[in-house]
Amino acid sequence: MRKDKEYVLELRKSGKSYRQIQKETGVSLSTLSEWLKNEPWSTEIGKKLTFHHIEKSKTRILTLNAVRDATLGKIYDEGRHIAKKEYETLKQRRLFTAALVAYWGEGDRTSKHLTRLANSDPAMIVLFWRFLREICLIPQAKISCWLILYPDQDEVFLKNSWVAKTNIPLENFRKATYIQGRSPTKKNRYGVCSIVVPSRFFKEKMLVWLSLISKDSFQ
Repeated sequence: MRKDKEYVLELRKSGKSYRQIQKETGVSLSTLSEWLKNEPWSTEIGKKLTFHHIEKSKTRILTLNAVRDATLGKIYDEGRHIAKKEYETLKQRRLFTAALVAYWGEGDRTSKHLTRLANSDPAMIVLFWRFLREICLIPQAKISCWLILYPDQDEVFLKNSWVAKTNIPLENFRKATYIQGRSPTKKNRYGVCSIVVPSRFFKEKMLVWLSLISKDSFQ
């Protein structure tokens, strides 16, 4: 038996991986595989090494997730703190309070990551668009709109109609969502428009503002 093969067998029996053995001996991975593939004890060592690697990976992922969650928690705490400070100044602006009241009644408060308002009235969508752009300074590219339509409604025509009524650029409108209505005679002629900002940080601010304006309303 070649001396280097004897040494390889010793290293493998000590629990070394193929790559560790290659690094120490210079023997190629293909040669190592050829030498060890028919050895049941080597196969068992390989299984143990694989299991150990998986467990280490799981631990590393859990650690990274914990660090990420802690970091994000600090960011969201900062967002809530900023929202409280901004509220005292912003509540003096009619656009701010009007948009919050609109969101209070029509907005989505269940999603953690989406600030979303849906309405069939273009004036309501314009109000919220202006709130996002002028008060919150959300970049245009971060705002999405999409229509909720019935199957027999023309998406292209209605998108152009909403663009004309709201002056929201066409590129902000995404692919429409089609639904089956219960009463085709009562469907909305122009569909329903949703306006969305996908941001957990911004959603945390919105929830703080809603909480504060609701308290002010009952004082």
